[in-house]
Amino acid sequence: MGPTASGKTAVVFELADRLPVEIVSVDSAQVFIDMDIGTAKPDRATLAKYPHHLIDLISPEESYSAARFRADALRVMGEIAARGKIPLLAGGTMLYFKALREGLSDLPQADAELRRAIDAEARVRGWPALHAELAALDPAAAARLKPTDAQRIQRALEVVRLTGAPLAESLARRTADALPFRLVQLALLPSDRAVLHERIARRFDAMLEAGLIDEVKALRKKYRLHAGLPSMRCVGYRQAWDCLEGTIDCAALREKGIAATRQLAKRQLTWLRSWPDVEAFDCLAADLVAQVTRTVERVLA
Repeated sequence: MGPTASGKTAVVFELADRLPVEIVSVDSAQVFIDMDIGTAKPDRATLAKYPHHLIDLISPEESYSAARFRADALRVMGEIAARGKIPLLAGGTMLYFKALREGLSDLPQADAELRRAIDAEARVRGWPALHAELAALDPAAAARLKPTDAQRIQRALEVVRLTGAPLAESLARRTADALPFRLVQLALLPSDRAVLHERIARRFDAMLEAGLIDEVKALRKKYRLHAGLPSMRCVGYRQAWDCLEGTIDCAALREKGIAATRQLAKRQLTWLRSWPDVEAFDCLAADLVAQVTRTVERVLA
């Protein structure tokens, strides 16, 4: 586990070279077909050498959930174990890791019609107005969200309207089957946040140079997309969408994309600071790969 640009990929490939593992992606953006550049998805040659489970699962028109991830991950992990290999889960979508480890809250299933209605309201009234409505219905949920956090405001309003109760009541009801695996939890954390920020900027620049804007243009031609879809809310894609819509210019695309990626990394690090039973490594250490490899080999010995 680790924030974006922490070097997870290099560590995972080294482990795959040394140990009988199969890689399981824990990435809520890499599940989307044809979204390659902005998700830092491995290229075809890399995937031929290091196959990944749970990438390229659904169209960008569709939605994926933590519940579906848990079901898919448990199925794939069972198949890997049956082949006598070790499931190696790697990614930065901390909610998915949490769902796998702890199970899922008893939240209602997504209601497509209600979501469309909320999106329509937002187009007319704006997300800050819907945030104010949420504050009246569920003050605790609203207090945790920014007035512009469209995705989470939408989900919180959806739950309240479907259940008639605050989001916390649904979250408190948690169901889970016992996890039939022993977990070895490894986190890559930066000793210097500024260096991680530099890596993030270089990574985003590389995505722009690789054709992120053209990728989003192609997606818009191939699929029926809109700005409210989870795929187009992904960091990088959201900013490229705004650029193509003319709401921001290309210079702002780079600035906003890097800022959004830094915010994503900050949220990932917040999750990891309170993560139980985890062994942490400095992702900036020159011998990071060797450190992690020695630890995993010792655990498996």
